[in-house]
Amino acid sequence: MSGLEARLNHGAARRLKGALTLAALLTAAILPMLALQDVLAGSRLGFVALALAASTMLAQRSLYTHVNAVADALDAEGLEGGRRAVAMIVGRDPAALDEAGVARAAIESLAENFADGIVAPLFWLCVAGLPGAAAYKAANTADSMIGHRDARYEDFGWAAARFDDLVNLPASRLAAFWLALASGGRAGAAWRAVKRDAGAHRSPNAGWPEAAMAGALGLKLNGPRAYGGAMVEDAFMGDGRREATSADIRAGLRLYVRACLIQFAAVAALALAMAGG
Repeated sequence: MSGLEARLNHGAARRLKGALTLAALLTAAILPMLALQDVLAGSRLGFVALALAASTMLAQRSLYTHVNAVADALDAEGLEGGRRAVAMIVGRDPAALDEAGVARAAIESLAENFADGIVAPLFWLCVAGLPGAAAYKAANTADSMIGHRDARYEDFGWAAARFDDLVNLPASRLAAFWLALASGGRAGAAWRAVKRDAGAHRSPNAGWPEAAMAGALGLKLNGPRAYGGAMVEDAFMGDGRREATSADIRAGLRLYVRACLIQFAAVAALALAMAGG
């Protein structure tokens, strides 16, 4: 991706060049996985190998570890430690955040990355096997590298950004459902926040899991924030309190674990039903 961007992101027809770059990346991701799946799918041992390969597409443990590190840093080192830890997982300016802002940023990242780091690759794995999961991860990587709204990437990254929005659309809704379901007695509040606020988010997808998380935890997330020294205006998700703490991060992590378990149980039930059929 870096090599193609350096060669092609200049001159005329940048949108076309960016679309061709995305197509090349998707092809490079899909073809080896098709071959691997074809080789391994014929035996029980091969199925186990496929399952292990598929598990590398999901970032459940690393997401928990990085978000939990923010809570630990806030508790042990206060604001400066929290800022250093949250800078590892968010793109906004940590120097502009107070302790509540650090906690909110960690919870927002947890919600959004639950959708695009865990739910989405598993969804496309179920739909299209190992090639589907690999294609999704390639598309998500392309968006993170070139799908930016700035002078350098506005045109070249247009296809990557739009394609990433499209492939994340079903998973973002599903992630909100899992989070609401995992919130138990707060499920109604979570889903009300989704219905009221998700569509107002500047992202067509991120608002769904963020609103569900906000409603489940009784928080008000998102809103105006600083990126690269510039303020980005965005809608609030949820109507609770803004003074989030490390305890709220840990509550969000417990909700996240329950949502992962519910998703696992649902996929396992689906697999058993398909095997029985």
